[in-house]
Amino acid sequence: MNPAVPNNAPAPAGETILVRGVNWLGDAVMSVPALQRLRQARPRARITLLTPEKLAGLWEGQSFLDDLMLFSPRDSLWKTARRLRARQFSAAVAFPNSLRAAVELWLARIPQRAGYARPGRTLFLTHPVPPRDGARPMRRRSAGEIRRLLAGAPCPPPPPPSAHHIHDYLRLAAALGASAMPLPPSIAISQQESEETAARLGLPAARAGRPFLGLNPGAEYGPAKRWPVQSFIAAGIAIHRATGCRWIVFGGPSDREIAHFLCTGLGQELPGLPVINLAGQTTLRELAAVLTSCRLLLTNDTGPMHLAAAVGTPVVVPFGSTSPEMTGPVWSAAAQIVRAPGVPCSPCFRRECPVDFRCMNGIRPEAVVAAALRALNLNS
Repeated sequence: MNPAVPNNAPAPAGETILVRGVNWLGDAVMSVPALQRLRQARPRARITLLTPEKLAGLWEGQSFLDDLMLFSPRDSLWKTARRLRARQFSAAVAFPNSLRAAVELWLARIPQRAGYARPGRTLFLTHPVPPRDGARPMRRRSAGEIRRLLAGAPCPPPPPPSAHHIHDYLRLAAALGASAMPLPPSIAISQQESEETAARLGLPAARAGRPFLGLNPGAEYGPAKRWPVQSFIAAGIAIHRATGCRWIVFGGPSDREIAHFLCTGLGQELPGLPVINLAGQTTLRELAAVLTSCRLLLTNDTGPMHLAAAVGTPVVVPFGSTSPEMTGPVWSAAAQIVRAPGVPCSPCFRRECPVDFRCMNGIRPEAVVAAALRALNLNS
């Protein structure tokens, strides 16, 4: 596990590699290129991913992995370490920056352990990886800083392309000899699986001239990442009038209320508008499969945004409190990012806006509609 090992170095006979995966859907998708590069560099190794059970559906059937080990929030550090020790891995890399991730590998007695060097955890790694030169922290702006920026204080420059989090995981994979060159995240879903999932969920068959488009109005992190639902309604009506589309509304169990409000608003403005509400009704794997049936997903910056881009569905994303340069779907050719002009406090990385939410309120539905039509033309 020397960073200087050539990318095409053959894997030792019987090499078994553990990757301690990340805990959130968006981060997991952003780690896919590192796993793909690791498979390219170690084609003969057996690569196992230790992942939260809630993300298991993301990884099923992916060619860059040989095996999955699942854990739940109830599993103790000691239980996880014992399970890992029984597998006798020859090498491991920890994608999360947490102390626990490093200690798990140390307690499992894995001989070679790579991860980012951080105070308190470097001791548990045999190969601590220094932070990247281009890395930028997602620092939450204080309310006072936001007000100073709005009053005319100098605005920091946007992060460079090298700040994207995809590079964080690629650098860690490079500790095992993988290439650190970026590539688009790709999650494979077969057409047969897509069709079987659509039938199981009772989705009508696709018809010419009536494409399925998706709406994802929620965001787990907090309201600062959510484009107003009334704006979703206005954009949804305009896009339907331009395309004759049928809408599928996505979301998790916590998004049921906002999804119902969205569907009601669409139905009131255009009685008979075809809207299918799947919020809280799909597994992660089913979500991925249905997204492949959509010609487009209009979504906030959240996990399904990354998933849609990874399965090949174009996305249109209003960005406000977060940074597309750091976590956006920039590797998708058909991704359309929409931002409000002249908002110096964006990105603030806050859960809730302490002022007037101008970064999202300033994104007009017409701008999002235009972006959606561009994406559909690219995808036609």
